[in-house]
Amino acid sequence: MGISNLIVFRCGLFLVLLIFCSLAGSESEVVTIDVHQAKNLVDSGYRYLDVRTLEEYKKGHVSAEKIINIPYMFNTLEGRVKNPEFLKEVSSLCKEGDPLVVGCQTGVRSLYATADLLTIGFKNVSNMGGGYLAWVGNGLLASGMEEKAEANHGHRVDSCPFRCGREANKRVLTAAALFNIKEGNCPSGV
Repeated sequence: MGISNLIVFRCGLFLVLLIFCSLAGSESEVVTIDVHQAKNLVDSGYRYLDVRTLEEYKKGHVSAEKIINIPYMFNTLEGRVKNPEFLKEVSSLCKEGDPLVVGCQTGVRSLYATADLLTIGFKNVSNMGGGYLAWVGNGLLASGMEEKAEANHGHRVDSCPFRCGREANKRVLTAAALFNIKEGNCPSGV
């Protein structure tokens, strides 16, 4: 009887602590916004914090005036590991009150990064749901794609987004269009 009462007491204490912690953390819930809301915030002066790896960032990133790339995770031989300096690096470049939109490739790493930032006192931080793939999938402009176009498509960016041999506006070439181009093949069949 004494052991069962102890177990019940410990379970009850655990539940009380769990409820207390969830109520205490409710003020710092992660706010997830869609890519169009993210674009509006970035256009209005928010910083965009890209938490993807440097390799992912170099392949293409959200087109923003104020953009920072600080990886939340690193690729290693053992798999992905959390960047132990992430919070320190962000804190060295941003203040707790700075408005930030946090994004990654699909919205998962940025969700964890946003939660971590809120935990250390950042106040105005939003997670971009769907990440970079949703950004380009919605036809929003991306930077760093010109090199990818030349490497994978074999044409100059300013002369061939979908109209080989014709002059074209470089800004029309979005990352979404580039993802549809198979390596070495032109969409017009050339």
